[in-house]
Amino acid sequence: MLHELSVHAAAEMLRAGEISSVELTEAVLDRICAVDNEIKAYLTLLPEEALAQAAAADRHLAAARAAGNMAELSPLLGIPLAIKDVISVEGVRTTCGSQILENYIAPFHATAVEKLLAAGAVILGKTNTDEFAMGSSTENSAYFTTHNPWDLERVPGGSSGGSAAAVAADECLAALGTDTGGSVRQPASLCGIVGLKPTYGRVSRYGLIAYGSSLDQIGVLTKDVTDAALLLGTIAGHDPRDSTSMDLPVPDYTAALRTSNARLTSDAIPCTAHASHRTPSHPRPPRIGVPREYFIAGIQPEVETAVRAAIQVLADLGAEVHEISLPHTDLALPVYYLIAPAEASANLARYDGIRYGLSVPGDTLWEGYRRTRGQGFGPEVKRRIMLGAYALSAGYYDAYYLKAQQVRTLIRQDFEVALRQVDVIACPTSPTTAFRIGEKAADPLSMYLADIFTLSLNLAGLCGISVPCGFDAAGLPIGLQLMGGAFQEETLLAVAFAYEQATAWHRQKPALVASSPTE
Repeated sequence: MLHELSVHAAAEMLRAGEISSVELTEAVLDRICAVDNEIKAYLTLLPEEALAQAAAADRHLAAARAAGNMAELSPLLGIPLAIKDVISVEGVRTTCGSQILENYIAPFHATAVEKLLAAGAVILGKTNTDEFAMGSSTENSAYFTTHNPWDLERVPGGSSGGSAAAVAADECLAALGTDTGGSVRQPASLCGIVGLKPTYGRVSRYGLIAYGSSLDQIGVLTKDVTDAALLLGTIAGHDPRDSTSMDLPVPDYTAALRTSNARLTSDAIPCTAHASHRTPSHPRPPRIGVPREYFIAGIQPEVETAVRAAIQVLADLGAEVHEISLPHTDLALPVYYLIAPAEASANLARYDGIRYGLSVPGDTLWEGYRRTRGQGFGPEVKRRIMLGAYALSAGYYDAYYLKAQQVRTLIRQDFEVALRQVDVIACPTSPTTAFRIGEKAADPLSMYLADIFTLSLNLAGLCGISVPCGFDAAGLPIGLQLMGGAFQEETLLAVAFAYEQATAWHRQKPALVASSPTE
């Protein structure tokens, strides 16, 4: 089945002339027609545009084949991808999962999308998301809830749940998502796929509609680690239009996979990672840190068992495993839910019914504001705006927002200390497997706890990846989270790839019964 291909497998077949991009894209579109009535991954589908891009990719492939310069082609040429609907695609409706932007048409491409299109990728459409990326289940979308392909009665995670479900259900070969507090890694875990959150500043945020500006980062959701390396290598890099983008060279991330092997030996970690600890005369295998604070009361027993078994696999492959401490972990949740809502309350002030988006007239200017925002924003967005405005208000700024920023520094320092001792930190991605739709809808705090193992990384601005590492008794996926230092994505990818090659979890597919294609 062509729709089941990984990006790198499809790229090899396209280069060999075994398939065409049009055939591949048609196969994926047929898959969407067959299953998306059940999954509900897409908010906007672009079949005509996708087929036109695929035809252009085929012409490019034919020309390169005739000229004998296939080696110069991007591995994403002709590959059908999906984009989370908080990332701008020029001329396409960009809703952020909110009624306030229901009819908003983006006037420009996000830089990440520009880079994908320049590489010849095919854009299938925009995927569902919690409203303005605020949520952990995709239940906060103003349009509908996305369903988990492994169990249609359960959530796919969030806020990139639409992208994660689309990848898991083979409704695209890979997708872009965003990660503010775990919104790439957590849905990747719940849907049994790979989710990579790059270091803050590694991928341009230009064209990403902001939730929390100091936390948001575009990431990738893929079927395996190789695909994650390919997509990251395409979208990473400095962008002068984004002041938070770092002017650093982009490595060949796939090289980290080529040098990795069946065992995590002393040459498995790229030389850029903590070179001061790895001299030619003192080579060593990678060191894996296991934070004691991430194995806590309340974690689903099957999750802990699977993750500890995954860590043992890494040890069997040659890694050194050390227990470490991240002592301020228990403060990450309250810190995040002060800083992120504060930034959201400022970022979402622009939706006033005057410049763009929904506009509900009132008798006065302030009444127009009230009606527009009252009707346009959903309950979770309103809750976070109010939390943020309160934390920033006079008399409370020092007690809440400023104190949260001070503790954020301590959390970052915890990681700095730990990552001087180890190369990678291993822990669960989510404390539980996918929960039932509606199970936590009336309990915001319980929902917030779904991200308890992912929030710290965003506060510290570091990189992380979730890879499949098992299933619970109900057949629901479990994710292993690997966390690394700033701009150490090569290290993460090398360790994740070695684990992936030693296991078969990523090859398992949900037993999704396709419905008849709609007319």
